[in-house]
Amino acid sequence: MPKVVFVNEKIEIEVPAGENLRQEAIKAGVPVYKGVHKYLNCMGLGLCGTCKVLVKKGMENLSPKGRLERFTLNYSPTNMMFIIGHEDEARLSCQVTVNGDCTVETTPAFNWSGENFWQKPYPNK
Repeated sequence: MPKVVFVNEKIEIEVPAGENLRQEAIKAGVPVYKGVHKYLNCMGLGLCGTCKVLVKKGMENLSPKGRLERFTLNYSPTNMMFIIGHEDEARLSCQVTVNGDCTVETTPAFNWSGENFWQKPYPNK
């Protein structure tokens, strides 16, 4: 069975292959949502973007991003600024199917300083 390591909570769980990451995290008592989003979310439909996670290792062992997930990550008001600098590792836990071992950071911090946002696209000019 695949193992999922949650970095912030320091928890490692075994997940049956093909299961949803959000559902398995909630079963294990791992908080996927923070703040008011614990109560106000889309219940795993991929519309709100509040269950975002960063996949630190094992992205190849997860299902590929679908159209809805890419759209929600790029255009949802809760995610537009978050994804800057994390384009390759940002996922919605409700849209992820676990097929192998991975390491996940739940409820990642927002980059309020804007160091990734305010970078110039052409550093030599």
